[in-house]
Amino acid sequence: MKDYPVAKLRNVVLLGHGRAGKTSLTEALLYSTGASERLGSIAAGNTVSDYDAEEIKRLCSISTSVLPVEWAGGKINFIDTPGYFDFVGEQVEAVAAADCAVLVVSGKSGVSVGAEKAWDLCEKKGIPLMIFINKLDDEKADYYKVLNELKEKFGKCIAPFLVPIKNGESIDGFVNVVNMTARHWESGKAIDGSVPAGLEDEIQPVRDMIIEAVAETDDDLLNKFFEGEEFTAEEIFKGLKYGTRRRDIVPVLCGSAINKQGIMLLLDAIMEYMPAPDAFSKVAETAANEPVEVDADINGPLAAQCFKTIADPFIGRLSFVRVYRGVLKKDSTIYNVSKKAEEKIGRIYFMRGKKQIETDSLQAGDIGAVPKLTVTSTGDSLCDKATSVLFETITFPAPVTSMAIMPKAKGDEEKISAGLHKMMEEDKTIRLENNAETHQQVVSGIGEQHIEVIVSKLKTKYGVDVDLAEPKVPYRETIRKTVKAEGKHKKQSGGHGQYGHVWIEFAPTDSEELVFEEKVFGGAVPKNFFPAVEKGLKDSMAHGVLAGYPVVGLKATLYDGSYHSVDSSEMAFKMAANLAYKAGLAQASPVLLEPIGTLTVTIPNANMGDVMGDINKRRGRVLGSEPQSGGNVTITADVPMAEMAKFATDLRSMTQGRGSFSLEFHGYEQAPDHVAKKIIEQSAKET
Repeated sequence: MKDYPVAKLRNVVLLGHGRAGKTSLTEALLYSTGASERLGSIAAGNTVSDYDAEEIKRLCSISTSVLPVEWAGGKINFIDTPGYFDFVGEQVEAVAAADCAVLVVSGKSGVSVGAEKAWDLCEKKGIPLMIFINKLDDEKADYYKVLNELKEKFGKCIAPFLVPIKNGESIDGFVNVVNMTARHWESGKAIDGSVPAGLEDEIQPVRDMIIEAVAETDDDLLNKFFEGEEFTAEEIFKGLKYGTRRRDIVPVLCGSAINKQGIMLLLDAIMEYMPAPDAFSKVAETAANEPVEVDADINGPLAAQCFKTIADPFIGRLSFVRVYRGVLKKDSTIYNVSKKAEEKIGRIYFMRGKKQIETDSLQAGDIGAVPKLTVTSTGDSLCDKATSVLFETITFPAPVTSMAIMPKAKGDEEKISAGLHKMMEEDKTIRLENNAETHQQVVSGIGEQHIEVIVSKLKTKYGVDVDLAEPKVPYRETIRKTVKAEGKHKKQSGGHGQYGHVWIEFAPTDSEELVFEEKVFGGAVPKNFFPAVEKGLKDSMAHGVLAGYPVVGLKATLYDGSYHSVDSSEMAFKMAANLAYKAGLAQASPVLLEPIGTLTVTIPNANMGDVMGDINKRRGRVLGSEPQSGGNVTITADVPMAEMAKFATDLRSMTQGRGSFSLEFHGYEQAPDHVAKKIIEQSAKET
């Protein structure tokens, strides 16, 4: 694959809801441009982009694929992304590397939640997009219904470029509403011609949408529009191009990926209306922490960013790189600004799915992959050391679903950890915590399907079989009453014996740690044994008297006791302190504390009642609500962490995937009696 000037490059991310047909569209794009010799299918498991065993098994995309094609004297780097919410991290990294997007919408199901989220992602990044209405070959597809949904949801920026010519349920061709020409098929060949008679009434409202969108891009055109004057072809084209790049206009095209209809028109529209990498500057920071604009200048010093990492036991380690300035050359040394370390560049590839196409260099505006980088990870900035710049790192959504992960075979803990750390290099939405308190490895992800894929990959790629369970909740215990207790440890078994004797007052306090004081008079307990008493109490607090959970909020005052000049020792006083602890806490109205988290959930207004009801069922306390833009509302509540295990799944169900939330640990509160009783009974069974 040859090098192309920046103006002839397009970096396009494909977004949309699962089952909208993104992968089928990439197959049609690859086949139509000659980049693939066959038209793969998801059912057959032979598509170029879905090459991973998990993707083939699940019949859906799980990870991002880069798919370059050559068209109209230029090169388009398509970046195919998963549509399911659990793999949103893949979408985030793909959008970070793209300059524009194609939002794929099903002609059957219309504007889904995935389409809305993809739109929001592009809006947040500020990249222009066009929409492709797919699956118009299906008998249940309704082009005008979907078009109206788009207009209703996203406003008057929606500009339909094509109208399908139907012959019964099948598509015979398209009318290009921009230049008012038609393209139809005869014996599988595309033939351009004039607009068929009788379609004027159907086409005119659609053309009016385009003219109105063009008028909005310029004051002079707007005046001309209100005066009822016709726009010239040049004015329309210029207005559409200008408006598209400013996101004032969102072109809508249509077709059928399965039947390869509308594919070439989409390719033409991308080259004509979508921006090249030199249309915008990339903002970065200099070594002096000053902002700088990085232009796509092939002659400038190297500035690039790693936007994706593959750390696969079969494929190896690959770092996907977007070059923003200069040229990345093979057999060179570059500087990783993020890690403050040099990296050796050996080979460089253009990637097409899993196929590696070797190249000598990667020029400004282009995308490729570099194998075997030692320190580089996703989000890192790669530059010439003398003129280094630091790009903003890629921010990934925090995981919201957690499960304890346990090996089915003893001794596999290290294999689990090694496999998960490899996956965490690839997927920045995975977290792993080794909880020292509960003695569990807890893996966190975006949703249940995400966790399922992680478990499946552990087995197929890293050879370790695991079980899942809900993570144990780290409860605490404390006391509510002040008591005095005696602890006497006395043992005689020949030779030196053991003797330690203490009186300790236990009282509640706000401190998390033990508050230890001594008020011993007359040397009843020598000072050199005070630290042993304190240490004995601290060790004892690891296990409460109710259910064995750690104790917090404890003040202990050593006020009396006795000792033996020969048999007393530090160990004896530690044991005595432990005996006093057990006796005292049992009498001091011990209670169980449960962890409370502050929940912040953003949902559509229509779902407010259902979500608040769900929070109440989880024993939550709603603290307040605040309206947000776009018809959303944010609810804040304090909720017991033990009740939140399935909240991510339930929220997705209640809001059809539109809701999002964060949960942060807030503190501990006394558990209700019925909850505490259940936990204590469960603890007794396990011991």
